[in-house]
Order: sequence, then structure tokens, then C-alpha cells
Amino acid sequence: MRITGTGHASMRIDTAAGSILCDPWVNPAFFASWFPFPDNSLLDWETLGDVDYLYVSHLHRDHFDAVHLKKYINKKATVLLPEYPTSQLEDELRDLGFTSFLRTKSDEVHELDGGLKVMIQALISPTDGPIGDSSLWVEHDGIRVLNQNDARPSDLSRFNELGHVHAHMLQFSGAIWYPMVYELPQNAKTAFGKQKRERQFDRTWRYIDDLKADFVFPIAGPPCFLDDELWQFNDIHGDEGNIFPDQSVFMTEYAKVGGTNGVVQLPGSVTVLTDGGTKQTTTHPTPVDEFFANKKQHLEEMRERKRPVIEAEKASWRHPEVDVLGELKKRIEPLLEESIFMAKGVGGPVRFDLVSYDGDEVESIVVDFPGKQVRAYADEKVRYRFRTQRELIEHLIFIDEGDWVNSLFLSCRFSAARIGQYNEFVYAFFKCLSEERLQYAEGWYDEHEKAVDAEDTEFGDWTVQRRCPHLKADLSRFGILDGNTLTCQLHGWKFDLPSGRCLTSVGHKIRAEKKA
Repeated sequence: MRITGTGHASMRIDTAAGSILCDPWVNPAFFASWFPFPDNSLLDWETLGDVDYLYVSHLHRDHFDAVHLKKYINKKATVLLPEYPTSQLEDELRDLGFTSFLRTKSDEVHELDGGLKVMIQALISPTDGPIGDSSLWVEHDGIRVLNQNDARPSDLSRFNELGHVHAHMLQFSGAIWYPMVYELPQNAKTAFGKQKRERQFDRTWRYIDDLKADFVFPIAGPPCFLDDELWQFNDIHGDEGNIFPDQSVFMTEYAKVGGTNGVVQLPGSVTVLTDGGTKQTTTHPTPVDEFFANKKQHLEEMRERKRPVIEAEKASWRHPEVDVLGELKKRIEPLLEESIFMAKGVGGPVRFDLVSYDGDEVESIVVDFPGKQVRAYADEKVRYRFRTQRELIEHLIFIDEGDWVNSLFLSCRFSAARIGQYNEFVYAFFKCLSEERLQYAEGWYDEHEKAVDAEDTEFGDWTVQRRCPHLKADLSRFGILDGNTLTCQLHGWKFDLPSGRCLTSVGHKIRAEKKA
């Protein structure tokens, strides 16, 4: 089996029974904020795109690159489609010209021609990617590979059931806007960022330990930020709170916990697995250590090369003809009327401060969840506030974007403030700005609230429900007790056991009882 690194979460898997291209991403994503690092735009994509199978894990734009898919990927390739609750991924791929689809069943092995076997595990909560995320398991001639990319399954037991995995590809770096965009003192940002960075690595070590693969490949990050306005987010400034460590940092941190089987791939690196998957040889287009030693230089060169791309994108965002308040009322108010669980979960108004083109004026608009309306800000107290450029909202309206998380928020082109805890319902709602997505999310929260998990696990003097109230992670594996505070390492949620109260977000009370 041959695995060619093609950048970020992308790879091409070649076997005697066929080839699979995974998540090809080349063009900038999220308002030209994210670029793949190292740069993969100079690879021979005409050749790489001539494959038998295409796997797109989910619709995040650093995995689903519509421009690249349309231009370079063989339209005769069979798409290995995760079992998602909505048809949006298939619909968008059909619009790009793909016609052959294998609609997989989650957690079921599918045997393709020539003895090639695949299994896709689909995650389908409203907080998994844009209504879904997934992992791809591949087996051929006794060699097994798991491309977990940036999916966060509650456990990896299903993959272990299928036999020992030889190569494990997984995310280790950040892919979020927290804490950089929050209006906090710098020392607080650094402290929160350091916690986030450590939590990312802790979660990665747990997944690696779960699977115990022969070889571990750090993938799906970090992105790089080439716009001058976002340059500070690159991990080249000696900031211990930066949440975007690169592959060389992974290797250093992995060694600290005893890891000796890490394999870094640059775009164009080729790994060949032999001896039943227990041996690997990897060749690189340039020495890995040398590349990362010159990281800043590579980024600066890439910034100059991509500057025209960024400027062209920026020029397309402004739509002064759009009546922002009127259009938001038209689009969001019907969804507010139908929202029960998410509206209750948000529990108050959310304010957007829109800064004019010249920066001199600010229009404040409120999405009032209890009042079920979108209106001008009336000088009231709000718990959640976002500040961004007006043209970004104009563009979201102009393109009829149904997922502001997969556009505005991941762009980091905003600032945020809140009173109190993180509230997942705020972001879940703005991920679901379409009838289909809203109805699915509302139904999911309804069923989730009804579900009663009777299994228990023990932490010191406490008996606690085994499944995390957030997304049902197994706390017997992901839980860490510090005093009376239980932390679920899968997503970093914290619970006060004496009261059962969630310390991280609104709701999600945990069932806990102190032993007699």
C-alpha cells in the first residue's frame, strides 16, 4: 500500500485494487483566511486527481474544496459517501459533476473490486462538522489504515474490532477561533490558549493509545494565515498559547510521552507500507527537519505569492445593495419561529456589531431568540456579542450561506465577547440557517434530551454517569477527576460533581453521587 501526502488532511491511498483520494484542499478557505501548510498548490494535481475513488469526509471548506474538485478530480471516480442525515454533501458533489456514489452504511465494511475494503464511520450530531464528520478505514491485502482526519469519535473500538490498524492518520492541531478572537486581556488569552493546546495533545495521545497502530501520521493541520490581518495566528512568534502547532511540534511533544512511531508527510511525501503493514519507508521532496527549521521563511514566501489571491477575494465581498437587517429578518425569523431546543438553549439575544467599510460607523443588529425576531439593537444587555466587517455579512447574504460557522466564524475575521460560559447552541444555530438543517438539529436535540443513560462509572469517591452529557463520550476513558471537577478530555467540558452543574456551557447537567 502506498500513501502519498497531498497536504493538510488530504492523501492519496494506492493499492493494487484501486486508488482513493481523500479531502483534497488547495484553495483558501473561510474568507481567504486559511491556507494549507505546507503549500500543496504546486503538486501535479492532474495526475493525483485521476483516481478510482473519492472520499470527502465532510463539508468544512478545508476538506471540501469545490473549485479544486471541479477542476482536477476525475468525475468518473466513485464517491465514497458517508451516511449523513442530510443530502447536502452528495448534492454539492453532483453539482460539481460527480455521478457515481457508493452510499455507505456507517460502521459497516463495504467490499469493493479486487478485495479492497472500506468502512466509513459517520458522526452526525449538530456539533460534528457542518452536520457531520467522518473517518475512513481502508484494508487491502491485510494492511489496514485509519484516516481519522479531524473527526472526534467517542471511541475507536469499532476499528479495533476489524483487526490491528497499521497506519493511523489523525488531527493534532487546532481548528477553531478560540481563544484568539475573544476580547480578553492578552495574558488571559495566552492562558486559555495554553490550556486548549494541551487539551488538543491530550486528546490526540488518547486516540493514539486506543488504536496502538504501528505508525502515526499527524495530519489535518495546522492551517496557515497569510493575510497581514491574521498573520499573528501562525505559530512562529514564540507564543505558548498558540493553538496551531505544526507537525514538528507534534513530533517533539509525542516523544515526551514516549512516542517513537510518528511519520510526518509533506505534500509530495510517499510512504510505502510493507511486510503486512509492519514496516514503512517514506521519501520526501525535501528533508522534513530542514523544511520546518525554515518555516517562517516558507510562510513569508507563500504570503507574497498568495497576496493577489487574497486581494481578489476581498474585492468580491462588498455588496452595498444588500439591506442587511431586512435580509436577515427575512431569512432568520422563520427559523427562529420553528426553533425550540436551540432557541431555548441560547436563551437570550445575540448582538452583531457590523463595522462599515471605512470603519467609522457601526450598525448593531440583534437576533432575539426569546422574542423570535431580528431587529436593531435597542441598547439592552446581551450575553453574546460578535463584531465584524459589514461586507462579510453582506457576502454571506449574497451567496445565501446556510452555515456561518463554516464561513464567518472559522475565518477568525471577527471579535467576540460573552458573559458567562460558552454556549454551544449559539454556534449550532448559526450552523443551521436552512430549513433542512434546522429541522435535523432540533430533532437531534429532542432525542438527545430524551435519552437516559443508566450506565455508571466511578471516579474516586464518586459514582458518575458513564456517558458525557455533551456528546456521550465514554467518561471511563476520557474523564479526568481533579478534586470535585470532572473534565471530559474529548471536548474539554468540565462538570462540578457535587451540584452536577456543567462549568463549560449552559445545560448538560451530569448525574453524580458521592459514595456513602
